[in-house]
Amino acid sequence: MGGGAYPPAPSGGYPGAGGYPAPGGYPAPGGYPGAPQPGGAPSYPGVPPGQGFGGPPGGAGFSGYPQPPAQSYGGGPAQVPIPGGFPGGQMPSQYPGGQAPFPTQPAAMTQGTQGTIRPASNFDAMRDAEILRKAMKGFGTDEQAIVDVVANRSNDQRQQIKAAFKTMYGKDLIKDLKSELSGNMEELILALFMPATYYDAWSLRNAMKGAGTQERVLIEILCTRTNQEIREILRCYGSEFGRDLEKDIRSDTSGHFERLLVSMCQGNRDENQNVNHQMAQEDAQRLYQAGEGRLGTDESCFNMILATRSFPQLKATIEAYSRMANRDLLSSVSREFSGYVESGLKAILQCALNCPAFFAERLYFSMKGAGTDDSTLIRIVVSRSEIDLVQIKQMFSQMYQKTLGTMIANDTSGDYRKLLLAIVGQ
Repeated sequence: MGGGAYPPAPSGGYPGAGGYPAPGGYPAPGGYPGAPQPGGAPSYPGVPPGQGFGGPPGGAGFSGYPQPPAQSYGGGPAQVPIPGGFPGGQMPSQYPGGQAPFPTQPAAMTQGTQGTIRPASNFDAMRDAEILRKAMKGFGTDEQAIVDVVANRSNDQRQQIKAAFKTMYGKDLIKDLKSELSGNMEELILALFMPATYYDAWSLRNAMKGAGTQERVLIEILCTRTNQEIREILRCYGSEFGRDLEKDIRSDTSGHFERLLVSMCQGNRDENQNVNHQMAQEDAQRLYQAGEGRLGTDESCFNMILATRSFPQLKATIEAYSRMANRDLLSSVSREFSGYVESGLKAILQCALNCPAFFAERLYFSMKGAGTDDSTLIRIVVSRSEIDLVQIKQMFSQMYQKTLGTMIANDTSGDYRKLLLAIVGQ
């Protein structure tokens, strides 16, 4: 996810945006999902410029970052805010004229977000426990039977299977699975059997254990979860590992990156879904003056705004910034920052614009080039499988002109591939 990895703006699409050339491998300019066509976004009748999403034509260049229309995370109907739902789940009012500005988006996007895994109907934990026991008993392991069960049950149902297994056989299902499996398949199955909060806490602990720190994992989890999820992760991290997450972060990171992650750990982002356009204007101005508008960078100003504002508010700020500065906030962040703090700030902005596209990009880079970052592939597929994996797949196809399933199939093999594809669903 180096600088400029974000889908570029169509060359010449925005006056003054400098029309970045499309890096190799990207579709021709103008082919970007969610990017207004060259010539700018259509202006909506009856909307004064600078208000709502019409904006002056060509005024808002969003670095071509694909944008889903209004959606509420959690799979509910798009206009019902879900308590503890995803920040950024709700857009301010429907689009003027009821028309979404980006017709390139599949209609399904407006239905909120969905996972690819649904709870199995007529679920019977004891029957499943028995199937798993048979699959592991005797000589060899019947991996297909294991795949069929785990890929078609929700996380909650898997917890019930774990409990039933122990009740019925007096053995720990996870220990049994561990002794039968190895490598990526083992990591994937174990991830599927961890409760979501525990899996996040475990991933964070793993990212900081031993020599070296996997900063990207810290960013991917801490910059994208809701307040409630972060608070639960902190509690779980303490109770399961007997450690303090914030302390671990402070001893494993430093400088502006450390401050950003400590801010994220507070689980205190504003989650009010209403956008204050006046504040968006003021914040855009402050960010400009803290970065592009001066010599050097006032990092604390970026930290303050990006750590406290709600996702819909940040989205409005990004739009206000591109109208005001005639350039895009994501590329300003790339110019003003470097290293992990740059990646962290961009992750927050990308999530405010379009969270599924952020995860689609992470998945793509986990498989692109030589070798596969299997832990990232597993972590995203598993942790988003009941949240927004359907939308992640849609964004993936739009951004990379191939399906997520195709790329996984080409990059993995054996039962591991079978199980991943069963979760992703074709």
